[in-house]
Amino acid sequence: MNFNLDSIPSKEIMPGYHAKLVHAEHMSIAFWEVEEGAVVPEHSHMNEQIMHVLKGRFEFTVNGNTNIHVANDLVVIPPHAVHSGKALTACKLMDVFSPVREAYK
Repeated sequence: MNFNLDSIPSKEIMPGYHAKLVHAEHMSIAFWEVEEGAVVPEHSHMNEQIMHVLKGRFEFTVNGNTNIHVANDLVVIPPHAVHSGKALTACKLMDVFSPVREAYK
């Protein structure tokens, strides 16, 4: 399969979090446009996740540890780790999930 990111429709997964999603057999990737001030509430999931900040400032808490991340920062989130976040500015993020993030299909 081949895709062009511009041709993938965006979905608002939660308030202020707009994603273009691609699902493969064993993984999912989400390209996020996040509105300033948008919050992702504390949660956990079975998926291993890698977050890449492409643009902006994003406050992210994993297992009680809070950091502010900027462009080119990467965060590895283990399966079942409790995490949350807030866009301090408008942000572009990319998340990779393994296995497939079924909740985003």
